[in-house]
Amino acid sequence: MDTDDLSDETYKGIIIEAEKFNHDLTLQFGVLASSCKNEEEYLENAKELINKIRELDEYDLSDMFFGNIPDISHLYKCLQQIELNIAEVKAIPEEKRHYEF
Repeated sequence: MDTDDLSDETYKGIIIEAEKFNHDLTLQFGVLASSCKNEEEYLENAKELINKIRELDEYDLSDMFFGNIPDISHLYKCLQQIELNIAEVKAIPEEKRHYEF
């Protein structure tokens, strides 16, 4: 799937939230969509990605952010907000979510 296939709620809750923090973080969540079959799988994989990011050491964070490691406490706050957003989206039945197409 592509990020265009995500519901507005998921797109805003993950992609836009990540972009408010750092474009390189947005890239991680954007690329994730290509390996998912549907939005539910994307939401689960996004939660897994958040957990993996939290486990990264300084070297791997530098890699992920192309040498410009952001403030870690701000990164963790952003990831926490994205987790909350995922929980909110999952509480909305799929047929009640809004889609562009």
